[in-house]
Amino acid sequence: MDSYTPTARTQVRRLPKRATYDKEQVHAILDEGYICHVGFVVDGQPFVIPTGYVRFGDQLYIHGSSASRMLRSAGQGLDVCVTVTLVDGFVLARSVFHHSMNYRSVVALGKARLVVDVEEKRAALRCFTNHIVKGRWEEARQPNEQELKATSVLALPLEEVSAKVRAGPPIDDEEDYSMPIWAGVVPIRQQAGEPLPDDRILPGIPAVDVRRAALR
Repeated sequence: MDSYTPTARTQVRRLPKRATYDKEQVHAILDEGYICHVGFVVDGQPFVIPTGYVRFGDQLYIHGSSASRMLRSAGQGLDVCVTVTLVDGFVLARSVFHHSMNYRSVVALGKARLVVDVEEKRAALRCFTNHIVKGRWEEARQPNEQELKATSVLALPLEEVSAKVRAGPPIDDEEDYSMPIWAGVVPIRQQAGEPLPDDRILPGIPAVDVRRAALR
């Protein structure tokens, strides 16, 4: 299917015209982000933890330390809620009430599993690394057995998913359009800067090509 089927948990009810369930658009949002927030409950206490992630096919891989409460708890089959949000602009209206943001967001629900297969874990870590800088996994030292044990990876199938998008100019009350107040959108973009070398880098090593780390 080209779209995710809305469920009682993922059906967008607040401003439903901003909702999308299109897989291509959902995947594009996920592929552009780097940090997700993972919500879960342990013994009645809710937690929301920011962490790195990457999409591979129809699942998310979530990365963390083996000592992480989130990964230990979610790996036991707890329900999780994973969110990703990209801010595209500040929407400045003529009235304070109608100020907003242009954004793209995804919410994914489900049960995450702990990745225990070594080859799948290595493949996931390769995806994490190359999501940040293309080809970095192939040129850096790859994790040894001890480092693999110290790292946990969760896999969350992308099954219950929805996205919400706000784009375009402010929408003011009709009577406010005649007010002498600037209104419009201030675009917000992430941009990779010039690489800063490590103090202990060996002489003659060229800097990483910033285009490989360019934000999508």
